[in-house]
Amino acid sequence: MLDGILHYGFVFFGIWWAWMNFTWFATSFDTDDWLYRLLTILQMGGVLVFAAGIGPAFAEHDYSVLITAYVLMRVALLAQWLRASRSSGPTRRTTLSYAAGISLVQALWLAALLLPAGMLAVALIALIAAELVVPIIAERTGTTPWHPHHITERYGLFTLIVLGESLLASANAIIAAVHEATSLGPLIGLGALTLIATAAMWWIYFWPPHHHAIKDLANSLAYVYGHFFVFAAAGAFSAGIEVEIDVLTGHSTLPFASFAYTIPLAVFVLGIWALAIRPHADHVVNTALPLAGLLTLVDPLIPVPFAITAAALAGAVAVLIWRRPRTESRHPASATPAQPR
Repeated sequence: MLDGILHYGFVFFGIWWAWMNFTWFATSFDTDDWLYRLLTILQMGGVLVFAAGIGPAFAEHDYSVLITAYVLMRVALLAQWLRASRSSGPTRRTTLSYAAGISLVQALWLAALLLPAGMLAVALIALIAAELVVPIIAERTGTTPWHPHHITERYGLFTLIVLGESLLASANAIIAAVHEATSLGPLIGLGALTLIATAAMWWIYFWPPHHHAIKDLANSLAYVYGHFFVFAAAGAFSAGIEVEIDVLTGHSTLPFASFAYTIPLAVFVLGIWALAIRPHADHVVNTALPLAGLLTLVDPLIPVPFAITAAALAGAVAVLIWRRPRTESRHPASATPAQPR
């Protein structure tokens, strides 16, 4: 199982990092002309190739297609940074720093393909760390312009996509298992839990005013990098539901299989609480949310399946409805001027 989690983390990093870098670039230098759109389409092509490489990565530990597609996406963004440097004025040094950092790391990704299989895992960890360092170094040379409402709006849209895909995958898995189950009761309970949990994740995520979490570089980095775990947990939730279905239908005897979905739920709830809710909530919310996240982990240890998770998440939502955010309500993205990052 640990091996599968590591492979999932590597694969999801490629998706998340390419999307995240494009999102932050777009909020600063979105010209929306023909060349910008063409480079965006090139990145989309890289995503399609990347998807084709997920199967070999999990089944055969073959990362060649994934890495090639990832580099293609990153090179397209490199071209965007070089283009932005020509007219970025005071941020020219920053844009060139991004371009130099991206170029170096992509060359290292391609070089990693030549390594023996036993060394590739270590190289992947080192290269992921190198990718994460590039924005930190580049932004210290001069901040690029960005808009907190634009950024958080895009993160919210990505959250909706991941939650929707996760709910769809879970629903399809439950429907497919109906003909194999000896009793429909557990499957119906799991289906109800899936809907309750997805609704609760949506409610919890969109409760706080996220734009307050990215006021400066340090806050931005914590918000951006912390969202890797939030997004990855949302995506892993459906995989955990499928693991539970295998147990319910007799295809698996994995002990405490419910941890496969309760851990992602707990990571999601605790992650959003730490990144966006905790600084702007009162003591009631700041007690209820961590408690709900921790209670979901107890679910696999009790004889009544799904009960504590559903009750804890529903209770957390009830508390959020009762305790409204103390900060001002959200405004349209155009309501405030861009701020430096």
